[in-house]
Amino acid sequence: MKYIVVVAAFLFTFSAQAQKPFGDRCVGVWTGMMYIQSAGILRDSVEVKLTVAAKEANAWTWKMEYLSAKMPMTKDYVLRLKDAAKNFYVTDEGGGLELNDYLFGDKLYCVFETGGYLLTSTYELRGNELIFEVTSGKKLDATHPQVSNFSVGTLQRVILKRK
Repeated sequence: MKYIVVVAAFLFTFSAQAQKPFGDRCVGVWTGMMYIQSAGILRDSVEVKLTVAAKEANAWTWKMEYLSAKMPMTKDYVLRLKDAAKNFYVTDEGGGLELNDYLFGDKLYCVFETGGYLLTSTYELRGNELIFEVTSGKKLDATHPQVSNFSVGTLQRVILKRK
């Protein structure tokens, strides 16, 4: 009987956590070292800090600071839950620019094209870690009329730890 109660409590906790919006689960200050690779070779690294805070109902500030001595940069966005039933979010970059995000379990996916580059970005929540990855590549010459291939030229990856 004790075993059933423990399993039921675990399932309830897991179910309640899964129902909580992704932004709420990411609230806090996160830090880590981003590693930047090109063609599988480490090219650079930079310390990053991500601050996530509730902004309003179903919206969170999403501020990524790249703490580089040479080229410091801040990306100050808003993550918005647009449709909870479809796990559909947008990253609002300001000026009317919104990127579509799709949540599957504990991982948020975004795929977009700009300036001839296809980019994918993901945020994956794993306990007290938030893994952020961005890949980019160009469209390759067609080898078949029904398929377009893209290179993966760069990878940026950071394992952020909640402070």
